[in-house]
Amino acid sequence: MRTIGLLGGMSWESTVTYYQIVNEVVKERLGGLHSAKCILYSVEFDEIERCQSSGDWARSGEILAQAAQSLERAGADFILICTNTMHKVYDQVQAAVSIPILHIADLTLSALLSRGIRRVALLGTRYTMEQDFYKQRLIDGGMEVLIPSETDRQEINRIIFDELCRGTISPASKATFLRVLEALRAAGAEGAILGCTEIGLLVHQEDTNLPLFDTTFIHARAAAERALEG
Repeated sequence: MRTIGLLGGMSWESTVTYYQIVNEVVKERLGGLHSAKCILYSVEFDEIERCQSSGDWARSGEILAQAAQSLERAGADFILICTNTMHKVYDQVQAAVSIPILHIADLTLSALLSRGIRRVALLGTRYTMEQDFYKQRLIDGGMEVLIPSETDRQEINRIIFDELCRGTISPASKATFLRVLEALRAAGAEGAILGCTEIGLLVHQEDTNLPLFDTTFIHARAAAERALEG
């Protein structure tokens, strides 16, 4: 079994879910007392968020690159950056290590294409929804990407940082997400990417008829399957 390097802590709330999923997949496949071989490097999220809000992406890339190097030295065979937003510095982090980093958007694109979806809604932080580092990989893969209105993007971003990253699950915020999803479905979305690793803590498939693609689940499951190939 290969060893998974989890570069987490952004936020730790969703990193817990990564750890749970990779172990559930290994148990499902191998049974008994089997579990995933993992190494976790959990960063200090406040430091990363301050880099985000100030636009100092280069510094945040340095922090994650150093963390990735630590995972490689510790014996990880490949790495997951356990957040969508910080894939903005994916190239900088990948350049710092010799082991592969599994890109969350690429794996999500594969999941969408396997379901025959070509027009997808994207929910996430304002960085993920508004900037090209994530969307462009989907577009290059043949996807049409829909995002919420500016007002809704601001509210979704607020819910992520002020509530979900702090472990707060609010029925009112869930209703907001479901309203936004319905508006995007009405605009022609065939599915929706939960493009922030915390959104799956709030919204689940049983809440909507629109097919949901939970990036945390997609990313973590792909990691477990890759580990088992070893």
